[in-house]
Amino acid sequence: MTAMPSVLLAEDDEEVRFSLTQGLELAGYHVQAFDGASGVLEHVARHFEGILISDIRMGGMDGLALMKEVQNIDDALPVILITGHGDVPLAVEAMRAGAYDFIEKPFPVAKLVSVVERALEKRRLVLENRALRQELAEESTLEGRLVGRSPLMHRLRADIMALADTDADVLIEGETGAGKEMVARALHEEGRRASSPFVALNCGGLPAEIIESELFGHVQGAFTGASSKRVGKLEHGNGGTVFLDEIETMPLELQVKLLRVIEERAVEPLGSNKSIPLDIRFVAATKTDLEQAGKEGTFRADLYYRLNVVTLRIPPLRERKEDIPDLFNFLARGARSRYRKDIPDLTSSLLDRLMAYDWPGNVRELRNAADRFVLGLSMGLGDEAVSTGDMEAMALPERVGAYEKRLVAEELRRQDGCRTKTAQALGLGRKTLYDKMKKYDLD
Repeated sequence: MTAMPSVLLAEDDEEVRFSLTQGLELAGYHVQAFDGASGVLEHVARHFEGILISDIRMGGMDGLALMKEVQNIDDALPVILITGHGDVPLAVEAMRAGAYDFIEKPFPVAKLVSVVERALEKRRLVLENRALRQELAEESTLEGRLVGRSPLMHRLRADIMALADTDADVLIEGETGAGKEMVARALHEEGRRASSPFVALNCGGLPAEIIESELFGHVQGAFTGASSKRVGKLEHGNGGTVFLDEIETMPLELQVKLLRVIEERAVEPLGSNKSIPLDIRFVAATKTDLEQAGKEGTFRADLYYRLNVVTLRIPPLRERKEDIPDLFNFLARGARSRYRKDIPDLTSSLLDRLMAYDWPGNVRELRNAADRFVLGLSMGLGDEAVSTGDMEAMALPERVGAYEKRLVAEELRRQDGCRTKTAQALGLGRKTLYDKMKKYDLD
């Protein structure tokens, strides 16, 4: 809502119109007054934050007809009707047709102010609920869940959509906090398995002695303490997707059994001789180089090659800093809903600091910063934010230079150091790029 909520007033009696306008303005409301229905509808829209007050008896279009026109635009916009004594039955009928309230002449302005206050509060709640529903609808789309306009994010979303409706097993590579489970869920929810289970298992979060039972299940008496049958995660996820996070932490002896399950698409619970067929898509995630781990003997190479049918790499936040403003606003809206607090103004100096920081914890760290921002706490960007330069204390030329240096450095990194491609991507001549690299000491 604006600082002074808008009230549209339609009243053809000049003295009454002046009196009501003055009384409402003294109460702190911004009033747009009209001597009839003409011109009122130009100010009515679904996003209009105010209400309408209208006399019933007016020349031309009367208040009831005006109310119907307003309801055609937005039937949730409160309309308060002003009635003469003989119009009360008509006003009651209008209430049944959707009017918010009616006030019978003569009345003290204080009574009208009280009704207006309640009507504006109702309007505020309606608009707030609409905005929340719109946000939820947007967040249910792939673009709403994996936020970012950078080429890297466009490519990642395109790859997800290309793979979602297939049964290909996928290996997701990404740093801590980059959003690996979010990508795994997107693969599941955008495909034909969306109505079936999505089973997430953190391989590093379970003790080695129970992870086998968690995955494969067991029959009664399979081992000491197995007092009843247990359905394993793999069997529970039948028909859906099984997400194995931190797959690199899985014990080697268990990797052998998982490889067999993936190849045969069947599971044999502990203590059972019966094999259960599985219709499962496997999605695994890692923050380490599994190929290198295979060479070092800490991860089975055959399992790596079996999982690595398709690899999706999630770019770290430092490689797509152009996404930070949109992503921070998205995360701040989520914090607003959780904590029921308004989002403070995001100043340019604060945005500069967000852009200057390298975000080693990636999106998870940015989410924590957004939470603290909404809660009114220090975002705790750490020493690295200071080492890159406190832009708030810089003069304009220094801030422009720091921003330009960051853009050039990021594009060089994106193009693997190729200066020709970097110059083309930035729309610069090669000599201009060389000059800037020399100016900013970029290799």
